[in-house]
Amino acid sequence: MTEVYDRAGFGGRVERGARPAVIVVDLTNGFTDASLPTGADLDDVVTQTRRLVDTAREAAIPVVFTTIAFDQARLVTSAWLRKATGMRALVEGSPLVAVDARLQKRADEVLVTKHGASAFFGTDLSAILTSQGVDTVVITGATTSGCVRATAVDAVQFGFTVLVPRECVGDRARGPHEANLFDIDEKYGDVISVDDAVDYLASRSKYTPSDANV
Repeated sequence: MTEVYDRAGFGGRVERGARPAVIVVDLTNGFTDASLPTGADLDDVVTQTRRLVDTAREAAIPVVFTTIAFDQARLVTSAWLRKATGMRALVEGSPLVAVDARLQKRADEVLVTKHGASAFFGTDLSAILTSQGVDTVVITGATTSGCVRATAVDAVQFGFTVLVPRECVGDRARGPHEANLFDIDEKYGDVISVDDAVDYLASRSKYTPSDANV
């Protein structure tokens, strides 16, 4: 199958930038608690993402979290919720939309509230990243086939280099997870190991947002 993609010119490797940021997509209780209808077993994903986030923090690299949360009006008007009815439980102020406590989100780390799949759609995420001079995004979170993929596609369209650590993303089923990792790796960014991602972030340990003005 890869021969078809190679012939079409897909699958090139990206050039990693000097100023990365980590985007943690929707690792909130509603997605990481397998007992909930919207949740899945993402314990390993949370553990590996925490490792990556801690590396970023030590290196003074920005970390941005996202959550999906709907107010009462959007529960009525959202076309997405007419398709994915289980997500109607993700109501503003609910414990389900809070970032998983195991990630220990800090007060100085941005939380982007979104109403669609992509972390960029209808939000100020691109402006936040640009204001800090970010050129590369390391995308983690859930789900691989939904919000992670949508965020990766939009990140490229906004001009950011995309890296996706395989161990730091997860889904409700293996098939969609693997298929979308393959597609992301062929078309939108590099799917890499978490070890590689940790090493990359650590190598940028001298980066601070002020470097963007140098």
